[in-house]
Amino acid sequence: MFDPNNRIPTWSVSTMQRVAQEPTLAAAALRYANLGIPVFPCAPGGKQPLTPNGFHDATSVARVVHAWWQRTPDANIGLPTGGPTGVLVVDVDIHSSASGFAAFERARSEGFGDAWAWLVRTPSGGLHAYCPNVRGQEQRSWQVPAAHVDFRGDGGYVIAPPSRIAVEGSARSYEVIAVATHAPKPIDAVGLRRFLEPPRPAPQRPPVGMLATGCRPKALARTVALTPEGGRNHALFWASCRMAENGLSHADALSWLMPAAQYAGLPDREIETTVNSAFRIASRLGPGSRPGPTPASEGIHL
Repeated sequence: MFDPNNRIPTWSVSTMQRVAQEPTLAAAALRYANLGIPVFPCAPGGKQPLTPNGFHDATSVARVVHAWWQRTPDANIGLPTGGPTGVLVVDVDIHSSASGFAAFERARSEGFGDAWAWLVRTPSGGLHAYCPNVRGQEQRSWQVPAAHVDFRGDGGYVIAPPSRIAVEGSARSYEVIAVATHAPKPIDAVGLRRFLEPPRPAPQRPPVGMLATGCRPKALARTVALTPEGGRNHALFWASCRMAENGLSHADALSWLMPAAQYAGLPDREIETTVNSAFRIASRLGPGSRPGPTPASEGIHL
């Protein structure tokens, strides 16, 4: 849980720009903390949390932050989103074969995400658009893989400037590229998601035979969420295979398994890769096949 002694975060539109100018990651992390903004260390050059409970361990207690970065001076800076820090982030992904910028621009033209506080270019060439949140109003994190746009709110985190990520063999920084000259406003995350991913018709109830094979998405997701470190990826692969072989679409499976695997502590890229791999293998094996042994956690029911 977040430290109850943490102060209320102090933000202005220029806060992140000033912090990003600090000469070291340790100095930047401490400056965030001194502004009451909780942070936590992540792997140097990566995104994996270095604390036992991930972003749940974030704090603005300066002595704790100092000790973390004294232990790992090159640790990247993890920033919880939502209530703990008071910021929400729209994450626009870019890959070698796909980009979320077109979808983001369409959303902005409709008034979603156009009142950001600042923009950060990510090492991959993507974008983080930061907005203030509404205190006391929860907006949960989500993903829309088809649009290549994610939302980081309550229950999520981002890597903050001036952190660095290894891309194609070189270290690239998160860079503040724009600071608002307008009044920043909170984003309607629910409305944005509906715009990017219009509601699909409700799926038909699966046949009784499907339920008998154990394809209960809610129970499978719970199994993934409760699997401890060391077996998380295997449990995710197993659950993905069960969903694929019983006819769930890739998008539906990801909507169940992404938040469950995030809760278990797996990074987003690893989650997507594992689910994609399971669906490819299941499609080759055909219906009724069961790739991979059953995890020890099978049998957890809701």
